[in-house]
Amino acid sequence: MSEATILSLQAQSALAGAQKGPNVNNAYSVDKARKVAQDFEAFFLGQMMQPMFANVEAAEPFSGGNAEEMWRTLQVDEYGKAIAKSGGIGIADAVFREILRMQEGMQEGM
Repeated sequence: MSEATILSLQAQSALAGAQKGPNVNNAYSVDKARKVAQDFEAFFLGQMMQPMFANVEAAEPFSGGNAEEMWRTLQVDEYGKAIAKSGGIGIADAVFREILRMQEGMQEGM
């Protein structure tokens, strides 16, 4: 394995490890809960699409490289955000309901 390939894999691993899902504990209003649910769906979709684009080669004249691979990771995350913002696949709705259910349980316990 070449040094460039090793560095590329290390960079991808660092980027993947740095990504975190949205914090559900900050969903203190209905609007904020909806935003957190949509952010979670965007994060999930981005993570699920990463393997789809992992082996896609760059077209000429760009010819790939380490920068292309890092950029593609960010691009796929943006695809996830765009899909979630345009209605998504239903994950945000389920997460939103669970956030509200969790908040109701916390209020009953007080």
